[in-house]
Amino acid sequence: MANVNIKPLGDRVVIEPIEAEAKTASGIIIPDTAKEKPSMGMVVAVADATEDNKITVKVGNKVLYGKYAGIEITMDDNNYLIMSETDILAIV
Repeated sequence: MANVNIKPLGDRVVIEPIEAEAKTASGIIIPDTAKEKPSMGMVVAVADATEDNKITVKVGNKVLYGKYAGIEITMDDNNYLIMSETDILAIV
């Protein structure tokens, strides 16, 4: 898990996507062009909770999110997503 200097605001969280496996269980290698966009990641930063804004995920949670959720950013050669907590589907 990366240490990021991003502080999300409101109900936002910062997620580091977890890349899908490049090989299937039977040993078939999946080319980059056939890979799907990741939909699982690790929470690396969360906004401060307030009385009006309860944040349920914590840094270090592995989460599932919608395929096209969030805004992609790159910092220090790492890719992250900033998204609303409501775009997170589940904690795994």
